[in-house]
Amino acid sequence: MTRRARLRVGVNLLWLVPGVVGGSEEYTTRLLRALAERDLANDEMEITLFVLRPFVAAYPRLIQSFPTIVCPISGRSKGVRIAAESTWLPVQVRRRRIDLVHHAGGTIPLLRAAPSVVTVHDLQPLLMPGNFSDLKVRYLRRRLPASVKHARLIVSPSEFSRRTIVDLLGVAFERTVTVPSGYTASLAEVPVGDPRARYRLDRPFFLYPAITYPHKNHVTLVRAFAEVTAKGADTLLVLTHRPDSMERDVLRLVDALGVRDRVRRLGHVPRGDLDWLYANAVALTFPSRFEGFGLPVLEAMGNGCPVIASNATALPEVVGDAGVLLDPNDVAGWAAALFDVAADEDRRSTLAAAGRARVKTFEWSSSAEGLVDAYREAAARPEP
Repeated sequence: MTRRARLRVGVNLLWLVPGVVGGSEEYTTRLLRALAERDLANDEMEITLFVLRPFVAAYPRLIQSFPTIVCPISGRSKGVRIAAESTWLPVQVRRRRIDLVHHAGGTIPLLRAAPSVVTVHDLQPLLMPGNFSDLKVRYLRRRLPASVKHARLIVSPSEFSRRTIVDLLGVAFERTVTVPSGYTASLAEVPVGDPRARYRLDRPFFLYPAITYPHKNHVTLVRAFAEVTAKGADTLLVLTHRPDSMERDVLRLVDALGVRDRVRRLGHVPRGDLDWLYANAVALTFPSRFEGFGLPVLEAMGNGCPVIASNATALPEVVGDAGVLLDPNDVAGWAAALFDVAADEDRRSTLAAAGRARVKTFEWSSSAEGLVDAYREAAARPEP
């Protein structure tokens, strides 16, 4: 039997500034952890990571799991990162005789040294340009079509994103593949100390882990939560993740509605604390207007946390019938759902059980297998 030649794959992570890029960071790093648990030697595959300096400190397990080449830049300047992808990266790819480069951040550099796979997480900048700077929208309007044109294969995290890429960018369906997010209990982490005391969680709480981007729709949630407290529900609202353009508006609304003492704005929390928050929340409340997948929904279900989510974009694909799905603009509907779940222990138990069953259809090991298959398929394809 003829052995297949070992496939050398490079993963371009120069776009991944830890703590900045949101859900695409979680998706990519967790998928890499699942790849690290595979027997890649048996797959006849070697994966090399190309990363920024801050990535080394943020993800030591991944650095230990894969050959890693560190670009000597901090990543603070997007222009410098983009330049490094077209200068430093091709040199490193040639030096290490990489057969295929996976550009995991949505675009392919202008200058390349090997055939490409690209992950396009979603097309929100094209569909909702008002949520982004004019410069970013102009850049992606040029680079996204060019990137999918030059890629041998386009990876997306959901069927929603896949269909959008096909329809909006005119890509042939057979040049796309879906590699969904997963949930694996063994990847959950434990907190250090007592998060309940550290974050002053002295009563039941709802959880929303999301950067304050416009599309994350914190405003609807805060308005609904204020109605719930006005009805007498003795609950808190916990908001995690870093601030962004809507931060000031959200905090002003919290003050205007008189719920400052009921809102815990925690910012970024360690992974172990976040897993604890999922496991102990009354419910995950996820009113986002746009998601390429919605990984926090899956992680909540895996931790037995009831889910109340928007019925927009990819979220129904993830939640299925295992959670409550609502119009992201229906404040009264959100308030009613929050109050119902907070008041009804049986309802919470039913939703938690449904979520645990649903999450079994999404496993990181399956996602890793899908990505390995995508690499093999891309390597066998001709240049587009």
